[in-house]
Amino acid sequence: MHAVVRTYSGPGAKELFDVIEANLAEIKPLIHAVKGFVSYTLVRTETGGFAVTVCQDRTGVDESLRLAREWIMKNAAHTGAAAPLVAEGTVILS
Repeated sequence: MHAVVRTYSGPGAKELFDVIEANLAEIKPLIHAVKGFVSYTLVRTETGGFAVTVCQDRTGVDESLRLAREWIMKNAAHTGAAAPLVAEGTVILS
């Protein structure tokens, strides 16, 4: 399995998570439709938040990154949130 963590902080990050939270019903099926999807978790923090996506392989993770980027550009670009800090790798324990 492969995982990616996208961390959003700085100006606009809290507002981005407000928009995401208000649109969970739209986002959930979008992410769950990714081939090889295993799990998706959103966590709000004091400075914004982070998302953790786990898929069967890197192809699924890459697709989830593309979908997230497109959704944010279409629905939340007005927040001014910077691109996330992205960390990804192979899952060694689940």
